[in-house]
Amino acid sequence: MNYDYFVAGKYRNKKNILDLARRLRQKGKSVYCFIESAASLNYVGKIHDDGENAMQRFENVENWWNDEGVKEVFITDLEAEKASKNFILLLPAGKSVHIEAGIAYGLGKHCILVGKQETTESLYLIFDERYDTPDDFLATI
Repeated sequence: MNYDYFVAGKYRNKKNILDLARRLRQKGKSVYCFIESAASLNYVGKIHDDGENAMQRFENVENWWNDEGVKEVFITDLEAEKASKNFILLLPAGKSVHIEAGIAYGLGKHCILVGKQETTESLYLIFDERYDTPDDFLATI
């Protein structure tokens, strides 16, 4: 499947990530949201789970390097990123999201930053578009 947008952000910010994905779909766009993927739902937590508790469980997987569930999440997300036209990083974002942004940039994806960046970050120049809020971004769709 191909997607118009790949939405990435901190799992702990899942409410806002899911809201952005929903609102993009309301505008007729196809969206991959890592929180909704079968791999994440099966392994990290159900959509109704608290983001903090789900991430604490995920971050403490023993022998994670060889864990099949962790590998499935990685493969699923990477394939969806490859199949997406645009990459959205919704702040706040952690290490994994920044790695995904670098992958998107390396793949030649159109990269969009949504959220107020408080300090200078030269590598954020990889983003083709920057918006302070999801509303600002969605107004352009």
